[in-house]
Amino acid sequence: MLTVALILGGCQGSGESTKKSIPSIALEKTKVKLELDGQIFRDLNKNGELDVYEDINAPIEDRIDDLISQMTIEEKAGTMFMPGVPVNEDGSLEKKADATGPGARYPAAIDNIDKGKLNHFNVWSIPPDPSLMAVWYNSLQSHAEASRLGIPVTIASDPRHHFSNTIFSMAANGFTQFCETPGLAAIGNDSLVEQFADIVRKEYLAVGIRVALHPQIDLATEPRWARISGTFGEDANLTARMVTAYLKGMQGETLDENSVACMTKHFPGGGPQKEGLDPHFAIQKGQIYPGDNFDYHLIPFEAAFKMNTASIMPYYGVPTDQTDEEVAMAYNKMIITDLLRKKYNYDGVVCTDWGLITDVQMGPDITWPARAWGVEELSPSERVLKIIQAGCDQFGGENRPELVVELVANGELDEARIDESLRRLLRQKFQLGLFDNPFVDETKVSEIVGREDYRAIGNASQQKAITLLKNKDSFLPLESNTSKVYIEGMDSTVVAQYARVVPTPEEADLAIIRLNTPWYPAETKNPFARSFHHGDLDFKQEEKTRLLEIMDKVPTVVDIYLDRPAVIPQISEASRALIADFGSSDKNVCEVLFGNAEPKGKLPFELPSSMEAVENQLTDVPYDSENPLYTFGFGLEY
Repeated sequence: MLTVALILGGCQGSGESTKKSIPSIALEKTKVKLELDGQIFRDLNKNGELDVYEDINAPIEDRIDDLISQMTIEEKAGTMFMPGVPVNEDGSLEKKADATGPGARYPAAIDNIDKGKLNHFNVWSIPPDPSLMAVWYNSLQSHAEASRLGIPVTIASDPRHHFSNTIFSMAANGFTQFCETPGLAAIGNDSLVEQFADIVRKEYLAVGIRVALHPQIDLATEPRWARISGTFGEDANLTARMVTAYLKGMQGETLDENSVACMTKHFPGGGPQKEGLDPHFAIQKGQIYPGDNFDYHLIPFEAAFKMNTASIMPYYGVPTDQTDEEVAMAYNKMIITDLLRKKYNYDGVVCTDWGLITDVQMGPDITWPARAWGVEELSPSERVLKIIQAGCDQFGGENRPELVVELVANGELDEARIDESLRRLLRQKFQLGLFDNPFVDETKVSEIVGREDYRAIGNASQQKAITLLKNKDSFLPLESNTSKVYIEGMDSTVVAQYARVVPTPEEADLAIIRLNTPWYPAETKNPFARSFHHGDLDFKQEEKTRLLEIMDKVPTVVDIYLDRPAVIPQISEASRALIADFGSSDKNVCEVLFGNAEPKGKLPFELPSSMEAVENQLTDVPYDSENPLYTFGFGLEY
């Protein structure tokens, strides 16, 4: 130790500054090398000289200046768009005719690079083997390296680390599965949230995902809203604590080559949707504030700003009666420029939510209109201009760079304004180290993604988040291997490890029923809209009667998955024990029910006692239903 200290001291005292070097994995994979004074750089524009933007030791702002000076308007415009792209299961880059999944209808990433000069992409479905995602990613970076300026690609993803029954989490495909974010809030442990985010960061880095389209810090003040499963519940201060820990685990103290940049959403809070109808669709009725509680929804974002969230995503909703224009958030200059940029001095990337410019044809007679609420009459070009003038930098889910080029060519948009957004977008790439090392080590993926110790932490989160709401006569925990059990909504091979499974309630000593919070498809032809969990939160008469008949025959434990606050007064009354989960496997539910783990959750939102109470709530106010069945923060323990 003494020798090392002396050596370090000698170096520090020599007056020599430490120079950074291109990482070895980049030197191994890059095809555009330049050696200068014994040091190797990436010659991204292939001119045989070390440009400032290629110099790993130059100040980032100087590198940005140099790169912007070399970019054409087409290259600048391409940087402002982030469409979704398919990822082939074999890791190849070309578009496959038989491609399936959410990205199948879209052009391959390489086509976007070649034709539109794009360099930001959103991935949905990825190969079942995450190592092949890394193969695809490295091949894509090599393709980008061969472009005129060699600008590296940034890959973004929605959450894919939760045990989830909703469409808003991507399939885990080998990644560690935790409970959903309301479950993290139910546990309420800041250190666990930071640990969760750190594991997500490491697994994302392993496969090349550098931007997280999360966390979602909207407040669940309207219990019918379809996106509550992505939130931390309805309490602003709890959510502020959670997002602070989340960003620390994902980004670190400063954004660097070890970070995943977070796009925190949905500014200024998307929870108070009228009747809970989501503004992804024309069925929405506006984002409303009958309780005059707009500022309450900003509290979590204020915490995110303190943690320097790299990006912000506004939502689709129209802030009804809150600004001088009844237009959606990303079109709204008072929201983006006056509130976000000026009041909060936010100078990070602002990226719109997906699909604000272009209609999507979903079938012969089904059009999903662009989410241009309040400006539907504007042309696509006019929409692009209004969004940029509002203060946004990037267009999520869109691939229309030609519109930006046209606006500049026609004199309607100043190129200096484009450079302003470009500076933010490029700064993030430089901070993440992508210009110096865009590659990952494909051979290390299996050692990092889904590690056994990570999975143990994920399973523990699923268990701890389970919230015990009722336990009549200490019915729980159950004794293993002593009962005959009738089950619904569970895998019998899993439950058979704990008890004997029988086919009917009449044969059983007890029943275990796993339920999902009810939802009812919206009245629309749009199939995507019909998959959103909209509508009432209670079981209707036929199904409720069937469930109550089972509970009348045999003592019943009910587990309900709360992706929204369920209305279940009669089910609660008839059950012998009632638990809630926030994304949990059958195995982890059984671990809790049979006493191998303890439920530690506290409700992150209240459970209303009736649909009438839900309908009478103030949409923007937390814990506001009359005489709730279970209050915010309620939770028993064994």
